[in-house]
Amino acid sequence: MKLSFKLKKRLGITELQQNTRKLIDILSEDYINRNLYENPKYQNPKKLNKYEYQVFSQNGEDGIISEIFKRIGGTNQFFVEFGAEDGFENNTLNLLVQGWSGLWIEGNQKHIENIKNKFNSLIKKRKLKVQNAFVTRENIESLFRRADIPKDLDLLSIDIDGNDYWVWKAVKNYEPRVVIVEYNSLFRPDTKWVMNYNADHSWNKTSYAGASLKSLEILGAQKGYKLVGCDFLGVNAFFVRADLIKDKFLAPYTAEEHFEPPRYFLSREAGHPRDFGDFESI
Repeated sequence: MKLSFKLKKRLGITELQQNTRKLIDILSEDYINRNLYENPKYQNPKKLNKYEYQVFSQNGEDGIISEIFKRIGGTNQFFVEFGAEDGFENNTLNLLVQGWSGLWIEGNQKHIENIKNKFNSLIKKRKLKVQNAFVTRENIESLFRRADIPKDLDLLSIDIDGNDYWVWKAVKNYEPRVVIVEYNSLFRPDTKWVMNYNADHSWNKTSYAGASLKSLEILGAQKGYKLVGCDFLGVNAFFVRADLIKDKFLAPYTAEEHFEPPRYFLSREAGHPRDFGDFESI
């Protein structure tokens, strides 16, 4: 679908900008194909990266999530994601499309209004619960209790650009089978680093955020989880509960094995701008 001249003018898009965007997309696609999908480093069938694909996720997380649950199976198909923003470009919208149910927690009131407007049909069907709350380590479990989520939910996704480590640590009475946490890939895999806890923290768009992968690996082990992979762009770390690991993922389950450096320059939205509406699974 090509943009008309009038639409380009209304959006302020010049021909040069559009062609530059196309060139960036082509180069990004080529880089990913050569350095991920065709790279021998990622061909071990137990390694998760070659399964990456993007539907609604920020990067290739949709594909990794799908592959993890192919290996361990699902149970209640219930997720919790906080830091859901307006519902797009997150780790769980594709699961809703596939019939899952879940809870989104978001602190921004405007994002909440957008979610209630765009995903109204799923909310009415009780497939999606929404809470307007700023998540802290002090309130996380009370938010879970208020939403009456299962204690052994299938998936927990944490993306709050700051206190991610501390909030996961505070989850003590719930045992999700899979946990996704953003890590700070500025720090190399041998570095232990966690930002000091601040309940009022708001990300200032700098590198001062979150925790290193090594620190998350150690926390996960303390909580009974194994690090099984990171997405190729170096954003999210994936943990599976130790009792489900068996021989299904690539060992050792360490930061040194699974670390991916920051490749934020590859971040893109493949295809048309994302939208959502009522649909049927036929």
